[in-house]
Amino acid sequence: MNPSQIVSKMFDNDAFSQWLGIVVDDISEGQCTLSMTVRKEMLNGFGIAHGSITYALADSALAFASNSLGKQSVSIDTSINHIESLKEGDKITAFAHENAVKNKFGFYSVKVKKGDVIVALFKGTVYRSDREWTNK
Repeated sequence: MNPSQIVSKMFDNDAFSQWLGIVVDDISEGQCTLSMTVRKEMLNGFGIAHGSITYALADSALAFASNSLGKQSVSIDTSINHIESLKEGDKITAFAHENAVKNKFGFYSVKVKKGDVIVALFKGTVYRSDREWTNK
């Protein structure tokens, strides 16, 4: 399967990413660009986006980028730095790219931006299983 087919298959079964309103803007081997718009029900008690919103977008970008190489992969370590707050109506974009792949592990970085402004930096490590993505 090619990267687009893999991500389409994953996204079709990913109710959470669909609920978030994530759009797959671009996918290639080891890279992924996703976007979404912050909605009212995503705000915390301060009236700004809950931190889990940018985390979830970045985590989905990590999942799609790492699986695009053809091996079924799951995250084993992630972290995020929240740099700027977001409000209702803000459109954010996550840019995931592979830093290195070594046998069973992949190392990725994700920038989350609002326009030209970086709002969060995310890094993730994935475990790459022996299972290949198939059409079945």
